[in-house]
Amino acid sequence: MAIVGVVGTLGAALLTQRRADRLKRHELEVTTRQQREDRAHAEQVRQQEARISTRRELTDLRRACYISLNTAARQYQTAQINVMHALRARDDAETRTCAEQLEERRLAYRSSYAEAQMIVPAAVLRDTRAANQQLNNAYGLLKKMLAGSHPDGGELSRLEVETEMSWALLSDLRAAMRSDLGVDEASEE
Repeated sequence: MAIVGVVGTLGAALLTQRRADRLKRHELEVTTRQQREDRAHAEQVRQQEARISTRRELTDLRRACYISLNTAARQYQTAQINVMHALRARDDAETRTCAEQLEERRLAYRSSYAEAQMIVPAAVLRDTRAANQQLNNAYGLLKKMLAGSHPDGGELSRLEVETEMSWALLSDLRAAMRSDLGVDEASEE
């Protein structure tokens, strides 16, 4: 009987130890799984934050590009109008001064346009190209007028039409840039 009691006592101790080992292994598995899930979740959060940061940086880059392009295009357009008015007034000194300013503004605009070609999305780039082409059409007319004698009323009228078309396309471009930045949607909220 004493042997049965000793075996029972030892067997109970072994069973208890086995259960404790199983429970410990189970706890370790749960802890390991939880740590793996926590690491995976932390990585997802880090990647999401990186995507948000990248998107924000790209938006800031596009905003700066749009501001530069809009400013340069408006100044280029204004310089073209100034030359047109000087030609109309037949003021040679003023025409020369305005023509020099036109070249400066044209170069600044070309630089902004070149930057935009590398940064802006395709939808905005279509409007950018259309405005650029129209500004260049008006510039070409101005260069012909500046190279010749005083332009006649017909040439100036044609230039005025080209200028109005430029304004319309620049307005479309500004609307596309604002839309891309979400400016109009943000103001409605």
